[in-house]
Amino acid sequence: MKNNTSSVILGTGSYIPKRRIRNEDFLKNEFYDSNGKKLEKSNEEIISKFLEITAIQERRYVIDEHVTSDIAYFAALDALESSKTDKEELDYIIVAHNFGDVKEKFKSLDIVPSLAARVKHNLGIENPATIAYDLPFGCPGWLQGIIQADYYLRSGDAKKIMVIGADVLSRISDPHDRDSMLYADGAGATILEAKSSDTNQGILSHSTRSDTLLHSQMLFMGNSYKPELAEHGAVYLKMYGRKLYQYALEKVPQAIKDCLDKSGVDLKDVKKILIHQANGKMDDAIIERLYKLYGLDEVPEFALPMTISWLGNASVATIPTLLDLILKGEMKDHDLKSGDLIIFASVGAGMNINAAVYRF
Repeated sequence: MKNNTSSVILGTGSYIPKRRIRNEDFLKNEFYDSNGKKLEKSNEEIISKFLEITAIQERRYVIDEHVTSDIAYFAALDALESSKTDKEELDYIIVAHNFGDVKEKFKSLDIVPSLAARVKHNLGIENPATIAYDLPFGCPGWLQGIIQADYYLRSGDAKKIMVIGADVLSRISDPHDRDSMLYADGAGATILEAKSSDTNQGILSHSTRSDTLLHSQMLFMGNSYKPELAEHGAVYLKMYGRKLYQYALEKVPQAIKDCLDKSGVDLKDVKKILIHQANGKMDDAIIERLYKLYGLDEVPEFALPMTISWLGNASVATIPTLLDLILKGEMKDHDLKSGDLIIFASVGAGMNINAAVYRF
């Protein structure tokens, strides 16, 4: 690898769907447990508890006509425009997602051709050397795409790479499972370029771990909790929430610290932590534990920018969308300038965890 080559962010883009789904929109749902028994608590109680635990008040859904590759394309257009990048100069387009293009009426997996190929086609890119491929890696997919891009850029194999995270979770969530209130739709795109520099900019370090032996089934596809629908054979996203919560608290803080140690950066010098947002309470607990690993009792104010209250959990789109909002001045009390250090971190299906340290 070329030690004087860094992977730097050239520009970002995002697509936030217009349909706002508030918690009260779930009041009419029938909720069941995993055994197919209707929950005894009222929906008011269920939703109130959900808000208390997750901090989610609303989330965004795509309109019926859009699928994942559509919103990935919208985010890509935004990133190209904001970065003033010639689309024909892209060496790679990497699209992280989990469920392909799931249509509103025919909810089956559609990943042929790949979503990256569809995005490249929709962008009208003629260059056959723009390599387009997909990366299914759970919620950490966008960040794993960034990590792969860093290897390409530092090796000299590429000069400019677009990494997109896009998912439409609203179509694979079981409306009779309380967890369905977590999920949202969205897309975020990031363009990185190779830059020769001695200023130690860009990606300073990254790391990934996969705990599949014991934890691969904490997120999985299963039948609806409503018995009548379960008989139809359709599958939806399911999870063991309590086990996942405990796993994240035990493993994510140390994984982030390992990445920081690898970069030679101290947590006290980090301005922002951009973490995947699946549960507001869980993220707060993860970051508190991270700071305690450094002997710090308090998380600095504004260190943890959050969008979960109004965007919900959009899986791979969460971090790139958050980054785009900050860089474009759309997050109150949050900004980034030259020299600032940030951490990216994510955890999700697999179970996979990754982290990266970045200097602007």
